[in-house]
Amino acid sequence: MLDSLPPSLAASRTHRLSRSEHICRQIIAAILRGELGENRKLPTEVELAQRYEASRTTVREALSRLRSEGIVVSRRGSGNYVQRLPTLSSQGSPQIASIHDVERYYAFRECVEVGAAGIAATARQDEDVQAMRIALQALQRAQLEGQTGVDEDLALHMAIARATRNPFFISTIEHALGPIRQCMELAQNLGSPQDGERIQTIDDEHQAIIQAIAEGSPARAEAAMRAHIGHARLRIFEGG
Repeated sequence: MLDSLPPSLAASRTHRLSRSEHICRQIIAAILRGELGENRKLPTEVELAQRYEASRTTVREALSRLRSEGIVVSRRGSGNYVQRLPTLSSQGSPQIASIHDVERYYAFRECVEVGAAGIAATARQDEDVQAMRIALQALQRAQLEGQTGVDEDLALHMAIARATRNPFFISTIEHALGPIRQCMELAQNLGSPQDGERIQTIDDEHQAIIQAIAEGSPARAEAAMRAHIGHARLRIFEGG
C-alpha cells in the first residue's frame, strides 16, 4: 500500500487547494472585521477577484468551500450572502497527507457520523428530513449534469448532522468538512470512474440513510451510515 498520495496528484492538489484556501481565509477575516457582507450580501465574484487579485475560478472555488461549510449561501439571481459568522479556528482542521491519514480519517468518520445518524433518527424534525431530501436532489442533479457533486454531497452530510439538533455533533462535523472534501475528491481521482452504476450505488446508500432517519429508526440509520462510510473507503482503496 502506498504511504503517501501520488506526487503529481498531491502537488497539483496542494497548489490548487492552497490558493482557494488562502482566498477563503481572506474572505473569512474580512467578514469578521465587518469589511464584507454589508447587509449580509457579499461583493460579486468579479469584485472579489479584483479585491484579492485572483482569478474568478479561484474565487468561485473559495465561495464553494464557504457554501459547503454553511458560512455563505447563494440566492439565485441575487448573489452570495453571509449565512452565519465564521470562526477563524474552523480553518485549522487536519488535512489528509497520506494513505494512513485516509485510514485514520475514515475511522473517525465512522465513529462520529454513525452516531450522528442514530441520534438524527430520534431528534429530527420534519424540516430536517425535508432539508436532507432537498440536498440529495441537488446532488442527483449535479451528478446527472456530469459535475463532481462534492459540494452537494457535503451539504447532505451537514443536513444529517443538523438533524441531530445537537450543537456538538454539528460543530464537529462542520469542523471536519475540509478533510471530508479531500477524501471525496481523492475517491474520484483514485477510484473507478463515476459511471451510472456507481452513481446509483451511492444514491441508494444516501437514500437508505435518509429513509431510516425519516422513519425514526436509530439502528437502521446507524447501519446505513456505517455501510455508506465503509463503501466510500473501499472506493478509494479498492477502486470499488
